[in-house]
Amino acid sequence: MRKKWLMGNWKMNGDAAKLAEFSEYFSAYTGAGAEFSFAVPFVYLALGNFLKGDLIWGAQDLSEHPSGAYTGEISAAMLKELGVKYVIVGHSERRQYHQETNELVARKAQMAKASGLTPVICVGETLADREAGKTESIIQAQLAAVLELEKGEIFQNAILAYEPVWAIGTGLSASPDQIETVHRFLRNQLKACHAGIAEKTRIVYGGSLKSANADSVFALENVDGGLVGGASLIKEEFLAILKAVGK
Repeated sequence: MRKKWLMGNWKMNGDAAKLAEFSEYFSAYTGAGAEFSFAVPFVYLALGNFLKGDLIWGAQDLSEHPSGAYTGEISAAMLKELGVKYVIVGHSERRQYHQETNELVARKAQMAKASGLTPVICVGETLADREAGKTESIIQAQLAAVLELEKGEIFQNAILAYEPVWAIGTGLSASPDQIETVHRFLRNQLKACHAGIAEKTRIVYGGSLKSANADSVFALENVDGGLVGGASLIKEEFLAILKAVGK
């Protein structure tokens, strides 16, 4: 059985005081029936090692390169040294604002895996894609770039996150049927490549996930947890989502 998993993605938000507050607040919930983590800005990852509790920290990105003259980049080895376990790759904002291609995202995922990190590989379509009936073809292309590198072996230690771009911060919401349809499609794509891995891979949802819709989302057969954005900055809200996923 796949263990439920939840990650809070702070994006470019938060400060040292919030990190300390969350570390203390959630230290009592490390065994809440689901694994959970917070992906915080790079500058706070080192601080996380010195705070109360045993929270698992994640990073929001990494370089495809192991080292070198890449000003502003962060390597997988650096993240590993700080005790980071998870790293997000291919988030829709990276794809949109930094023009990250499917191939670059795949290389980053491969670098994370090779370094002993667990990549959280994001896929998802825009509103224009969905309205044009291209949801499956867009997502298939995003996933295929990853699968082609290692023929599915990367999902021996990876998490797949579906984030419909059109349901992030727009006021629009994906229905349970829309979510389950895409998650089932993703699992079938994994099965076509590597049947054994498909049943073990956690596929999580990340489209404006809140406590108000958490129960209905987590009740879906092929949803194994969530990637939480804005709601992860409010400790009471994230805790409510964590309790929902751990039921």
